[in-house]
Amino acid sequence: MAIHTILCIEDDRFIGEMYVRSLKKAGYEVDWVVDGNDGLITARNKPYDVILLDVMLPERRGTEILDALRGGSEDLIPDTKVIILTNFEQDDASRSAMQKHADAYLIKAEITPRKLIEVIEQLGAA
Repeated sequence: MAIHTILCIEDDRFIGEMYVRSLKKAGYEVDWVVDGNDGLITARNKPYDVILLDVMLPERRGTEILDALRGGSEDLIPDTKVIILTNFEQDDASRSAMQKHADAYLIKAEITPRKLIEVIEQLGAA
């Protein structure tokens, strides 16, 4: 699957701008929203190849968004890869619940834009 469109749901302006700039430079089409409700609505209304999902968001947490999209009886985004991005160390139960519905789980402090693009490319090649 070739990856072209990415939805970034991230409330940190600095991080969001850095990801969006790097991804656009790498040739991706990127939409960016800063709160959880907008993120969920956007993810349901437009097909994306990848969703970058922050965990700690205003209005609605990333875990709730993931649950709404993939936790029910049917996967609402079957053709979309989801990458969880967090600075918040999850306890094992939360982390494994998220990993079950996500395609990748990354700690922001360890991720450079180049590394993020590598992960996205690997998901596209998978």
